[in-house]
Amino acid sequence: MQQRATNRGNTSTNYTLPAPIGGLNVRDSLDTMDEKDAIVMDNYLPTETKVLLRKGYTSYAVLGAKIHTLIEYKKPSYERFFACGGGKVWDISSKENIEEIALGFNNNDWQYCQFKDRLILVNGYDKPQTFYVSDGEEHWEEAAFEGSNLLSQKLINVTVSKQRLFFVEKGTLSAWYSQGAGEVQGTLVKFDLSAIFKKGGELLAVACWTQDAGQGMDDLTVFITSEGEVAVYTGNDPGDASDWSLRGVYQMSRPIGYRCTMQYQGDIVIISEDGYIPMSKALSLDKANASQVSFSDKIRGLVLERTKTGRNKFGWQSVIYGRGGYAVFNVPVSEQFEQHVVNVNTGAWCRFTNIRAFCWGLFQNRLYFGSDEGVFLFDEGYADNGTHICGVVEQAYSNLGNPNLKRIQLINPRTKSSVKYALVVYTNMDFDSQDRGYAENIGASGITKWDKVSWSSLAKPIGTKWATLKGKIRSQWIGNSATGFKASVVFKTKTRGNLIEWYDTGFRYEQGSSIL
Repeated sequence: MQQRATNRGNTSTNYTLPAPIGGLNVRDSLDTMDEKDAIVMDNYLPTETKVLLRKGYTSYAVLGAKIHTLIEYKKPSYERFFACGGGKVWDISSKENIEEIALGFNNNDWQYCQFKDRLILVNGYDKPQTFYVSDGEEHWEEAAFEGSNLLSQKLINVTVSKQRLFFVEKGTLSAWYSQGAGEVQGTLVKFDLSAIFKKGGELLAVACWTQDAGQGMDDLTVFITSEGEVAVYTGNDPGDASDWSLRGVYQMSRPIGYRCTMQYQGDIVIISEDGYIPMSKALSLDKANASQVSFSDKIRGLVLERTKTGRNKFGWQSVIYGRGGYAVFNVPVSEQFEQHVVNVNTGAWCRFTNIRAFCWGLFQNRLYFGSDEGVFLFDEGYADNGTHICGVVEQAYSNLGNPNLKRIQLINPRTKSSVKYALVVYTNMDFDSQDRGYAENIGASGITKWDKVSWSSLAKPIGTKWATLKGKIRSQWIGNSATGFKASVVFKTKTRGNLIEWYDTGFRYEQGSSIL
């Protein structure tokens, strides 16, 4: 008897897609993007091995004013933390003992530096201020600077280079520097750069470019204008022609604001219209070291979009947060703010949202931001001052190891969390974009448990209570039922009180011509 052939149909294929540790990509097309990148990555931070939900923030100091500047003062066994807003300055070093120490200022946007155990502060409208400690007594007072035709209230930026204070005079191409090395008061000498720069504008910042990540003879003094011209000088004394020479004048994209520079590991990162650019990449100097900070090429499109409409708004600033392993670039957007965040070890980017931060500051290695009514402590807890943290990741499209048509039967997002949480996860196929709403956190009504109803059986799934296994990675296959050539995982959470880590996503799919 002849045996009849049996058509057993298509066999299933398994594929494991790593979580998008490559971070946000606003540069490549959807068809060519690396599968470990993300089309959207809001409030999830890419690390070396996983993607994790950012922490939240809590109220630290209620001051009744918009805080535009946060200032840390440090000396051995002595630290202070100041907040500036509403024409006042508060000492907020202790949450339990907040003290108003100065008032009557016309502007709250202070630029500052610390030199020889003194803070030097300028804002372009008020007389320069200084803070220091002498014989155990704290002093906040007007800084004693003078100079020929100097209007000290026009000084709007300050830095230290070659053991001298350098100031920027608002609305000009002039800098002022300390007549003697090591001086924290006394005579300032004008340094007119109008003959050096050819494109006009105004001087925005002076920076010390410590190319070897330390202080040494090869340090350079850099002057940066609003038109993107950069003058680089070698030497120690601008008043001595034999000890001060122009290395060159270079062109880069236009910087944004007086807080356009951030120093990190011997390099200077510039906030510019074209992105966040390490100076070692923008200027071609023979001895310039390779930058330790990733150039923001991957998110250049996002930066261009923001600078087009917001370059003149207040709030542009950057800060390295060593405890978190990332740098934060604060970006004003309409009447709100967002933060572009880069993992300083991997160069992967993401975006933080729903953080209304006018400024950022560090104190005792913790990160703070100033907002409408006071100061908040960031990276604290798992809620935004009691409200939900809304996280969304749209991973880049992947063919899941096979270019043929396929039907995805099951997906398995492998995560770890501190407690159960509501999760919305699905796949967009072949560049089709679905936008399904957030789910409420655990305990909200209407949430469907994964083991009661298949996720794919609901027209508009509102989420699943994704359980924990005592700190272990959760692995559970769930229904998906999507057909196409390429898939993008959408991972959305709305939580308060959860630490969520996402490691990878397992797929099980059929392939072949008969699956439609």
